[in-house]
Amino acid sequence: MFKRILWSFLPSILIALAVAACAGGGTSGGSTSIAGADNVPSDVAAAAAEGTPNTTTLPEVDVANAYKLGPGDQVRITVFGNEDLSGEFTIDGQGNLALPLVGAINAGGSSPRELENTIRTSLADGYVVNPQVAIEVLTYRPFYILGEVNNPGSYPYVNGMTVIQAAAVAGGFTYRAAESSITLTRGGTNGSTAVVEPETSVIPGDIIRVPERFF
Repeated sequence: MFKRILWSFLPSILIALAVAACAGGGTSGGSTSIAGADNVPSDVAAAAAEGTPNTTTLPEVDVANAYKLGPGDQVRITVFGNEDLSGEFTIDGQGNLALPLVGAINAGGSSPRELENTIRTSLADGYVVNPQVAIEVLTYRPFYILGEVNNPGSYPYVNGMTVIQAAAVAGGFTYRAAESSITLTRGGTNGSTAVVEPETSVIPGDIIRVPERFF
């Protein structure tokens, strides 16, 4: 009699166990959820949620020469011997700088050294004899660090920053972090991605992902 009753309830018990297992499998207490990250644009969060792209090798870069200026960057332009042409300027949403004498100059996508040459050429075209121009970037775009760090999000870039320093700024790694599998994406969400070392240089706009280890 007891066995017949047990067998009659067995299908219901198995269904209940299956439902409980599915509910438990969808829950995560880790910090890999991008929804918990502060100040992360939707395209960056979406790219991180899709997983890690194919990896390639990222060359070391000289930020002063390789960094590409963009909207929101603030620069100090010095035209030696011409204080009225010098000053601090912010690149607008269209990537332009409004400068004395020469007017609007497109700076978006140029490195600081390339922009120096552009301004020098513009000033030499009937405005200043043999102009000498120097550019210093005052405010860079942020970098992003996502995944298994205590405070994922976007942070102001500091010149000379490395991956391990970026993780420290974000509150350090969680105990689940796979520190040997950190990836860095450079050149936007569709840029080149590589597994990187802790001492790899970071440049503005980089997206660092710290995955979760599974053991």
